[in-house]
Amino acid sequence: MVSLNPPVCDFGVRAPDFKLLGVDGKTWTLQECMGRSGLLVMFICNHCPYVKAVHGRILRDALELKGYGIESVAIMSNDTANYPEDSYENMQRIAAEYNYPFPYLIDETQEIAKDYGAVCTPDFFGYNTDFELQYRGRLDASRKETAPDGTRRDLFEAMKLVAHTGHGPQDQISSLGCSIKWKEEAVEA
Repeated sequence: MVSLNPPVCDFGVRAPDFKLLGVDGKTWTLQECMGRSGLLVMFICNHCPYVKAVHGRILRDALELKGYGIESVAIMSNDTANYPEDSYENMQRIAAEYNYPFPYLIDETQEIAKDYGAVCTPDFFGYNTDFELQYRGRLDASRKETAPDGTRRDLFEAMKLVAHTGHGPQDQISSLGCSIKWKEEAVEA
């Protein structure tokens, strides 16, 4: 398992569009996911210890951000052949078990992860209503273990700022997580 830090926020970069199948059987687009004040795009999966450590906090923050007009969407881009815990069926099971308050989408081709430049799980991208990137940072100080209660909620505070001003904070700490599990690419002869 490789632990990676994604790059920091490239302010203003437009969110790549997508059309992906959700665990609810519906095909979702970027526009359908946008909230009245912004959108949080999360690359997560079922098996990653970094995601498991903050799973409850991701759900808490997504629910609370709805009150500020920020909607959320989770995308799973891992290779499910080599990581069956991340299969579509297991995604459906996890989303139902925890009553996900956001669409949970599968990126089978991994093209959307590549379009976003996602490198790890979790990897968070916060957008304003103009689909401009305003946050690319961590949820909080958690790693493979959940940070203590009372830890600063970096992502929540940043997205609240986006909801109120359309802009994210200038100072951001990058997320940390497991590398996205890329499919074996065919070697060119």
